[in-house]
Amino acid sequence: MTRHTTRGLLGAGALLITGALALTSCGSGFDDGGGGGDAGSGELTSSDDALTVLIGTSGDAETTAVEDAVAAWSEDSGVEASVQVANDLPQQLSQGFAAGDPPDLFYLATEALAGYAGNGSLVAYGDQLENKDDFYPSLVENFTFEDEFYCAPKDFSTLALVINKGLWDAAGLTDADIPTTWDQLATVAQTLTKDGVVGLGFGPEYQRVGAFMAQAGGGLVKDGEAIASSQENVDALTYVQDNMTAGTFAYSSDVGAGWGGEAFGKQLTAMTIEGNWITGAMTNDFPDVQYVVAELPEGPAGKGTLQYTNCWGMAADSPNQQAALDLVQYLTSTEQQLAFSEAFGVMPSIESAAEQWTTDNPDLAAFLAGADYAQGIPTYDGTADVITDFNAQLEGLKTGDPQQILDSVQSNLEAIVG
Repeated sequence: MTRHTTRGLLGAGALLITGALALTSCGSGFDDGGGGGDAGSGELTSSDDALTVLIGTSGDAETTAVEDAVAAWSEDSGVEASVQVANDLPQQLSQGFAAGDPPDLFYLATEALAGYAGNGSLVAYGDQLENKDDFYPSLVENFTFEDEFYCAPKDFSTLALVINKGLWDAAGLTDADIPTTWDQLATVAQTLTKDGVVGLGFGPEYQRVGAFMAQAGGGLVKDGEAIASSQENVDALTYVQDNMTAGTFAYSSDVGAGWGGEAFGKQLTAMTIEGNWITGAMTNDFPDVQYVVAELPEGPAGKGTLQYTNCWGMAADSPNQQAALDLVQYLTSTEQQLAFSEAFGVMPSIESAAEQWTTDNPDLAAFLAGADYAQGIPTYDGTADVITDFNAQLEGLKTGDPQQILDSVQSNLEAIVG
């Protein structure tokens, strides 16, 4: 087990925490303010108009990095461009579309794609990108709607197992004990549960528990069909429930923390399931806690994790889509994505940057390894509401009925998938 030296990597991961939890705020109310452009024509508008770029941000590092990159492109291209930082990205984006004055480019979450694409607010420009074949296929799938690749994934994060090195060593555990199966995870969680510390903690939500569903061979949607009530998902929730009952797994809220990273940083849990955004939180808030990162253990169906991402959405109403496309290609280039990674900790969305990113971040390689088998959040309009309800039910998983919970999710999913 190698010692992890924490770095200032708080970046879009924090935004992704917000984005993952903001599934509760995005909803499916996209019927107001459809776009006025011909989103499906394949022809991009062109003019001398300046570009506006609307972003959500995890902090000053991300804001500065994006502003600097846009400014560099602007100087080189001769096209004026400005970056606006949203206080509430979903709300401000919705308001812009409703007013007929949306930004040209903007951060767009997976759960918002179907609504905006469905009402004609977006340009499906993905197939016009020169680097379209460089994006991870699972990320392309996240931003494909009705067989059209809409927008370039700007970066992404996955979930991995984060282990407190001090508590691990004190329990007499070694590299050989890093769990690679569910049985091993349960065993080491039991070993680490003592002196008021719970072996494994994570958030009370699908955005964490869903990793076990993936490892069991389940998920929410597969091949266009809702599969929430599948036996695989029942097995996953039952596994989590059994370990919660044993006292070796716990929700972060049950140990007095707001999220898994806080519980881990305060050493209320010895392990957690989180994304690479946790590195910045550890550096800033818990610099004395040493930790290592490993891939999540395999379940009955093999490896599985969840991924979170945003894309560069382009407005159908933009009068200068050709310049916007050029800017997106600049922002998603190998060189620029690696610069973003160094600045605020995200993982590049393109495969050509993988080797260099891994070289630069060897202790975080487990996060990138998850790209090969990660599941994304379904992109159906209304997914946000389904997951909000699912999360409310998951809060009572310890004493609940996994099949009953999943049957409810299945019914809700069928209403939007069918």
